[in-house]
Amino acid sequence: MAGNSFGQLFRLTTFGESHGRALGGVIDGCPAGIPLDVQQIQAELDRRKPGQSAIVTQRKEPDTVEIYSGIFEGKTTGTPIGFAIHNTNQKSQDYSHIKDSYRPSHADYVYDQKYGFRDYRGGGRSSARETASRVVAGAIAKQFLGNVSIHAFVTQVGEMKLDKPYQELDFSQIESNPVRCPDPEMAQQMEEYIKAIKKEGDTIGGVITCVIQNVPVGLGEPVFDKLHARLGEAMLSINAVKGFEYGSGFEGVKMKGSQHNDAYNTDGTTQTNRSGGIQGGISNGMDIYFNVAFKPVATVLQSYETINKEGEKVTAQGKGRHDPCVVPRAVPIVEAMAALVLADYALLARTNKI
Repeated sequence: MAGNSFGQLFRLTTFGESHGRALGGVIDGCPAGIPLDVQQIQAELDRRKPGQSAIVTQRKEPDTVEIYSGIFEGKTTGTPIGFAIHNTNQKSQDYSHIKDSYRPSHADYVYDQKYGFRDYRGGGRSSARETASRVVAGAIAKQFLGNVSIHAFVTQVGEMKLDKPYQELDFSQIESNPVRCPDPEMAQQMEEYIKAIKKEGDTIGGVITCVIQNVPVGLGEPVFDKLHARLGEAMLSINAVKGFEYGSGFEGVKMKGSQHNDAYNTDGTTQTNRSGGIQGGISNGMDIYFNVAFKPVATVLQSYETINKEGEKVTAQGKGRHDPCVVPRAVPIVEAMAALVLADYALLARTNKI
């Protein structure tokens, strides 16, 4: 299996399956001498871990990270940072019913066709549990980035949408509720809706918005490695993501160029920011903001029709512990992937000029 590494200079390689002994990763390229707060890394993992509220999967995992290399006396040494997160609460028997059949909209069928073999326990490598390693690496990238501020939050669940511009939101409210929506009233409505969906044995999708502030001018390469292209790649690599838009996004097509252009101030900032902080694939110093769309979780706790390995129609029943809506737990994953992209480009920027 290829494709387990991300980044060019600040590079993460991950390993592990949902029901294996552990998940983990190796970070190459993190410069030496960066002070690292391991408690802050764990705090980011705690935001992603299962079982943290009534609206997420009830799998109970401590998700404690163990760092094996690359850190000495609280600072990075410049050598590879190796880490692992051990699985402790697998219930592999919950997946025995899909050993010989394929769940709709899961990776079961394509894995069998591609590899001729698959780990059906919890989805194996295709499980969203793989993202725990990304959160560890992203937490390290955040500390390397220093003053760069990355805030992701839920702005839509199903058809329930928060329409306020992010400038009117209080980011300190993101962690005040289990939905991770910074508007308390909308958060309450979203939470009640997710609980109702869960009672039906069904799932629902949503949107996460991410805002990155204090980004220096000059991150990104102007042709194939545009900053927004790499951010899009990062977000679309997250399980269940179906869409990415930055800046004015799809709404921008409704405007004329004279309306859409961001006029400059004398200091190089812009009066508006429909470009989303990126022009010509390069950061311009304004806020970078984007939306990430997540589909409804594919596992529904209802009976469904599918096919087995012989191509025969069969009826199955969804089982196990699953999120009725993935977006609350995906917030730290979006932040982590954004941090990995920016850390990589921050290092690349050091090669641009003397």
